[in-house]
Amino acid sequence: MAYQPIIDTINKTVYSQEALVRGINKESAYEILSRVTDVNRYQFDQACRVKAIELASRLKVDSYLNINFLPNAIYKPESCIRTTFEACKTFNFPANKLIFEITEGERVTDHDHVISIFKSYKSMGFLTAIDDFGAGYSGLNLLAKFQPDIIKLDMELIRDIEKKRVTQVIVKSIMMACNELNIAVIAEGIETLEEFKVLQDFGIRYYQGYLFGKPSWEDLTPVHYP
Repeated sequence: MAYQPIIDTINKTVYSQEALVRGINKESAYEILSRVTDVNRYQFDQACRVKAIELASRLKVDSYLNINFLPNAIYKPESCIRTTFEACKTFNFPANKLIFEITEGERVTDHDHVISIFKSYKSMGFLTAIDDFGAGYSGLNLLAKFQPDIIKLDMELIRDIEKKRVTQVIVKSIMMACNELNIAVIAEGIETLEEFKVLQDFGIRYYQGYLFGKPSWEDLTPVHYP
């Protein structure tokens, strides 16, 4: 695993650490995920959760912990979550500090199944998040059916936003909707001070990206606050 911080720019603190899949020889997430099949998907999903929690405990993470999950690997959330609770107990990591997020780009054909997973997790006290919001075509439909605690704006919406009036209008509209729905917004993929300043003017509080800290393999990265 590698960890990348999500920062709270109002309190100047780390809001959460996102656990990102890496290989034992630092292989990329893409290379590892390309090996996931229908045969090993469930075991892989469960192993990632346990590893993320075990390492976060060892690194003394005291913020939230974002864990990406594979919805196609989950049959019954109540059964699948047992391993997560056991890992939290074994490694002494607070379960109420977990945020489960799904990427909008995940190829999911059964949206009702995804919504049932989210609702189950929320009822158990976990925070829920949609990652890469705006990257695909189903984000608004999913948001209309289920309101997560957090959405993470896709980095393609963020890139060079100071030069793109249309993108600015779209992001401001998303912000207005999320404020009405009491959904927190995280801007991810921030690389430049210009991008950050535009988004800060829009009222976005939480950020993730190279401007603040790159992912660190098996470690926590020092955080830079602009």
